Amino acid sequence: MKKSWQIFWHIFIWVFLVGFFGYIVHANAKLSTDYMLVLLLYSVIDIGLFYVNYLSLIPRFLNKKLYSKYAVAIVVVLVVFGVGKYGIGLLLKPYVLIHNKTEVIGFGEFFLSTTITNLIFLLLSAALKFTVDWFLNERIQRDLENQRLTAELAFLKSQINPHFLFNSLNSIYSLAYQRSATTPEAILKLSEIMRYMLYECNDNKVDLSKELQYLQNYIDLQKIRFSDKAYIDYKVEGVIQSQQIVPLLLIAFIENAFKHGISSDPLTPIRLLIDVDEEHLHFYIQNKKHHNNRDASGGIGLNNVKRRLNLLYPGKYNLDIQDETDTYTVELSLVL
Repeated sequence: MKKSWQIFWHIFIWVFLVGFFGYIVHANAKLSTDYMLVLLLYSVIDIGLFYVNYLSLIPRFLNKKLYSKYAVAIVVVLVVFGVGKYGIGLLLKPYVLIHNKTEVIGFGEFFLSTTITNLIFLLLSAALKFTVDWFLNERIQRDLENQRLTAELAFLKSQINPHFLFNSLNSIYSLAYQRSATTPEAILKLSEIMRYMLYECNDNKVDLSKELQYLQNYIDLQKIRFSDKAYIDYKVEGVIQSQQIVPLLLIAFIENAFKHGISSDPLTPIRLLIDVDEEHLHFYIQNKKHHNNRDASGGIGLNNVKRRLNLLYPGKYNLDIQDETDTYTVELSLVL
């Protein structure tokens, strides 16, 4: 909140409270205008005491854990304001120190009653200060945490493009080395994929239909790489409407299936099923394991996607990975 707005709300609340209190007193006691002005004067003094503690004593002593100095300062303030109020009472004796028209209120009685009032305003100012500081600290912590998560997500996303590009260029290099006629088509598919990754994945979420088209382009690229001898049973079930998903989230599982699995056997194709409804996505992929194919990079893709799931879908996903002797299966249930 801007400082000008803080000042406005402080003034508004004090005017409301003093006005409301004055109305109640006047309605019940039928006090004259002079008495009401005296009450207003003492109300202003009490408000001044409130801000002495709020703006000066707490920041200078209590926030710095100078508890003994703060206690001394409170005692001094109570004495100064108590004596000061009594001095004003002497000047306005008929309105302040005369009780029942004849009885004069002594210093001790007056000082005790006004000290209680002063303590109430000191406690109110301390309560407000601690409440405001607590909310401010909470907001700062949330902002810092959001900045940390944003930076971490940006770093994780920056890992995806080089990792994918590295694997795809390896594939196209193999085609070019073999002087394959499909090399231009593979380069075209890669350019479509990179255009999606560079220009359409800048938002936190993208249309699910675009993400699925991106997966299809990747699968087509792999089929070109293996001269249509890459066998994959790929199905999308459900109605794709306006659902959205975090971009580049599923590709790591498909990429690993091609990289570590056996896709050249028509009897054991890579099985990929994506089932979608209005709010949920179920992703299933299974491949037969190629035991001679190991990832020298250390599995950047899977570690990356697990971390992104934890950050972006906390409590909204279930990931089950079955690493068996001959097969590798991934099931992911996601609340979109």
